[in-house]
Amino acid sequence: MKITLLSGKTFEINADLGFDMKIIHPGRSRRLSLRIDKKERVAVLTIPKYCSRKKAVSFVESHQDWVLDNLRKIPELKKFQNNDVISLFGKEYCIKHTDIRGNTRLDKKEQILYISGGEEFLHRRVKDFIKKLALEEFTRRSIKMADKIDKKVHNVCIKDTKSRWASCSTLNNINYSWRLALAPEFVIRYIVAHEVSHLKHQDHSAFFWALVEYLEANAQKGRDWLTQNGHMLYMYK
Repeated sequence: MKITLLSGKTFEINADLGFDMKIIHPGRSRRLSLRIDKKERVAVLTIPKYCSRKKAVSFVESHQDWVLDNLRKIPELKKFQNNDVISLFGKEYCIKHTDIRGNTRLDKKEQILYISGGEEFLHRRVKDFIKKLALEEFTRRSIKMADKIDKKVHNVCIKDTKSRWASCSTLNNINYSWRLALAPEFVIRYIVAHEVSHLKHQDHSAFFWALVEYLEANAQKGRDWLTQNGHMLYMYK
C-alpha cells in the first residue's frame, strides 16, 4: 500500500497489511484520522499539511486491526441471481429466469420480476430493467412533486454514481443513482423531496430543509437510513 503526502512524495507501507487506502489531505485538517468509505469499500486516511512519514505509517499500523475488522463487516459484492428477492420502490419481488424471449417484465400481482434470455446475462438484464424502471418512476415522482411547488423539471437522468445519491442542476436537471430503486419507499420519497427542493433553493439553507420536510414528512427518517444503511445499496455490482 502506498501513501502520497501533500508534497507529492510517495512512500510505502508494508504490503502485508493487506488493504488499500484512499489518502486525502485537506489544508484545514490538523490531525491524522481514519474512516471507512463503505461505498468504495476502502479505508480513508486524512493527513494534515505537516506530517512526517514515520508518524503517518505508525498511525496506520496502530489502527490496522480496526481497519481490517470494519472492512470485513462490509457485505460482499454479489450479482443478481435467479430466485433473489429484491426491493423495487418499496415492494419486494422475486427474480425468476424465463426461457421465453422478450418476457422481461414485472408482475406486480405475483410480485415476480421475470428475466428472459441466457441465464449468464441475468445480472446485466436485471440492472438494465431496474435502470429503465428507475427512469420512469423518478421522472413521474419528480414531476408530480415539483408541481406542488410550481416548479418544472427539465430532465431526469439515471446514473451509476458513488459520490452522491442524486443531484439537481441550475437548469432543473435531476440525476438519480439507479441503486436508489432498491431502497425503502420512505428513503425514495425523501430523495425526491430533497432534489425537487433544490429546484427552488440551490443550497442547504434553513429554507431548503423546511421545504424538504414540507414535501416529505419522514425526511429525517430517510436521511438517517441512508447514513446508516446506504452502503447496503452497493452490495450488487
